[in-house]
Amino acid sequence: MAQTLVNIRMDENLKKSMEQTCKELGMNMTTAFTIFAKKMSRERRIPFEVSVDRFFDEENIRYLAALKADLESGKKVLTEHELIEVEDESHA
Repeated sequence: MAQTLVNIRMDENLKKSMEQTCKELGMNMTTAFTIFAKKMSRERRIPFEVSVDRFFDEENIRYLAALKADLESGKKVLTEHELIEVEDESHA
């Protein structure tokens, strides 16, 4: 089967982390990407769940920025509370 070259750009630290994980799994990045491509082609979907972390959506970022401004201006103040012990019923 003919081979082709695919170039992928990614963060250097991510690449190093992935290389280490692949090494621990006994493969290289080419093999990992080939497994991904075959599974995606066979299943015609991304073979894992992809979701958006709502923490980083624009509405939440605006809320957090406004809260930060209120805290910095003294408009809002954080209050310390004691922790409340809750008995875990599943271990009862």
